[in-house]
Amino acid sequence: MEELDRFEDELIERYAQHPVLANIAQLSDEDFTTILLQRRFLSLAFTPAYDLAIDLLRDEEGLRIARVILREEYPDSHGMRSHREDMTADMYRLGVSREALVHTRPTPATKRAIDATFDLIADAGTHDDADLRVLTILRFWGEILVSVEYGRLWERMEPVLTQDGSRFYYPHHSHDAKGTSLATANLLATSHSDRLATRVWAFLGSGGEGAADSFREVERRSLQIKVGFYDQFLPALERVGI
Repeated sequence: MEELDRFEDELIERYAQHPVLANIAQLSDEDFTTILLQRRFLSLAFTPAYDLAIDLLRDEEGLRIARVILREEYPDSHGMRSHREDMTADMYRLGVSREALVHTRPTPATKRAIDATFDLIADAGTHDDADLRVLTILRFWGEILVSVEYGRLWERMEPVLTQDGSRFYYPHHSHDAKGTSLATANLLATSHSDRLATRVWAFLGSGGEGAADSFREVERRSLQIKVGFYDQFLPALERVGI
């Protein structure tokens, strides 16, 4: 299990060091706004991706965890804002105009990232170890890597937003992070990733090397999707001489 934690931590660090994320503070305001607007489309796909995963899960405990996480995206039935609305509110505070939000459409690279995410989840459901694969995707693609990228984006946002003033980006960076190793996660954990880790660890512990191979495969593919999304912004680095 320690080897898998090291493998995962290396992928996390690789993502954090993506040139666009590592140099986010150096980008022009226009390019940073473009990233936020395109990243919004990935956020809009988050809940249907979770719905698809829930359709494919058979593990009852994993299902309960996934359902709770999905419900937290919509805080209550009394008209409170969803997490997507919180994201838009943060974007407006950062200076993104409503006109830009209304008129922006997903780029081909953004569409590929969304399509690849659904393909990854759907493919995971076809395997004998579907529960392990699906839960690993939800944890790594949907929680850990999101925390990593929002942590990088926060480096650019912090001079404008405060931690208390951010309703979306900082809370997701803080609450979705990998807080413990796979083996020490428990259901009382506050982060989504650590709650999901309890079931991932159970399947890894009983699945042998085949389970470890599946874990590595879907985490690599999850990272590839995320990297592909940010690769489209590499020209922004050239524009500021990086």
